[in-house]
Amino acid sequence: MIDTAIYLTLRFKLAVISVVVLAISACMTIGVKTEPPLLDLTQTVKPNVVIFYIDDLGYGDLSSYGATKVATPEIDRLAAKGVRFTDAHSSAATCTPSRYSLLTGEHGFRNNAKILEGDAPALIQPGKSTLAVMFKKAGYATGVVGKWHLGLGDGNVDWNADVTPGPLEIGFDYSFLLPATGDRVPSVYLENHRVVNLDPQDPITVSYQGKVGNRATGYENPELLRYVADEQHNDTIVNGVSRIGHMAGGESALWIDEDFSDIFSDKAIGFIRNNKDKPFFLFHSYHDIHVPRLPHPRFIGTTDMGPRGDAIAQMDWITGQVVKELEQLGIANNTLIIFTSDNGPVLDDGYADESVTKLGDHKPGGPFKGGKYSRYEAGTRVPTIVYWPGKISAQTSDALLSQIDIYASLAKLVGIELDVNEAQDSQEQLAVWLGQSTQGRTDLVEESLTNGSLRTGNWKYIPASEQVHSFIADNKAIASGYMNKPQLFDLSTDPSENYNLAGQHPDKVEKMDIRLKQIITSGY
Repeated sequence: MIDTAIYLTLRFKLAVISVVVLAISACMTIGVKTEPPLLDLTQTVKPNVVIFYIDDLGYGDLSSYGATKVATPEIDRLAAKGVRFTDAHSSAATCTPSRYSLLTGEHGFRNNAKILEGDAPALIQPGKSTLAVMFKKAGYATGVVGKWHLGLGDGNVDWNADVTPGPLEIGFDYSFLLPATGDRVPSVYLENHRVVNLDPQDPITVSYQGKVGNRATGYENPELLRYVADEQHNDTIVNGVSRIGHMAGGESALWIDEDFSDIFSDKAIGFIRNNKDKPFFLFHSYHDIHVPRLPHPRFIGTTDMGPRGDAIAQMDWITGQVVKELEQLGIANNTLIIFTSDNGPVLDDGYADESVTKLGDHKPGGPFKGGKYSRYEAGTRVPTIVYWPGKISAQTSDALLSQIDIYASLAKLVGIELDVNEAQDSQEQLAVWLGQSTQGRTDLVEESLTNGSLRTGNWKYIPASEQVHSFIADNKAIASGYMNKPQLFDLSTDPSENYNLAGQHPDKVEKMDIRLKQIITSGY
């Protein structure tokens, strides 16, 4: 038998050895960050894809991008665990051309895409290749929820019958829309082809030429308004807010702006639940933080910036609701999320809603000049986050990136080869979007109310333009960038575009002007 003293000594030594081994193991793992394995981009994978497309959200409007007067914890969670881009752009500084570019992979100026009225015909006609069509080729269910603003019908819409063509004719299986924008009539929801809750005994009439029906208007009944509106936004009153355009009838179908957050979240979640067992593509196009800003009462007072700040908090909540649903369904790790905005920020965009007076030291465009409508950087440089748990690593990327490249990049991901004339301006940048490369674009056109400006690396060229184009931006206290002389900036030393170097570098101005014209006429 082993002597008791020897036995106890052996046990003590073994215990000490075990503790030492555990300590060494712990020391080896402390501080080691476990990264997800890189995706093999030569292999086709088919994750669910959700694009959160926010309206008028500026570079500096999120706490993950420097905001201190509003908290956006749900989006910050995506930024902390995904790729946070610092030089990513919408294709244009206004909404319709940006949406057109995202869905078609070509610049809006190629189809004369302008800010559309609420009764405009469909800008994307059946037969046109779209992001939704591409996903359907790959076997995806496709849905769009939220603001549309790409036109509907053939230019003579009967809102009391099937409204077509629309999203269902260009690749989407399901749609639930604001037909145009929140500040334009008709102030109703459109689900697939039909207006929701419409009473056939109270038909809808819409006019952008003059008053129809007997509904009150802002210019006739200013005492009924919740917000004072400018002349453009001073027509038919719905829910105490005057809109652009005139509308009669459809009383039972009218929306209540404060319900947008719940209704759009429910519709997005419903689409996800209905398609959770197959790959799906959801284009979740927000109304927030576009005017009129009427957040749900539970968000009022969330910030001290008034309705615009509260709408940012509401937008963050909506995003969190959808992400949490993906997690609860157990499909988050198989879902690629792209979060971005259609253009830069604007404060006073038609309504006196305290967005200017309560701004304080908040900087909606971050360190950049301009905003919505502008030729300066804040017009198109927008917060952009890509999140795919377990597939991409947390990082910040300064790659030059454009939303127009989402089309070709996602086609590569799901194994669809594009036709020769399909998505003609879209460049395949999948490795950049997934954080595997920082080699973004060489050239990038920033479209505005004219054909646009050119980024080449950190150099920004803004061609001369007629002063008339500056009216919209200047009238909204936004630095427009529309001047009758060329402008050239080195963003590496002057990100706020304060020092025009065009006079010092005439050769560079000439070279970039030639390149910009080449892209506009012949493509990249």
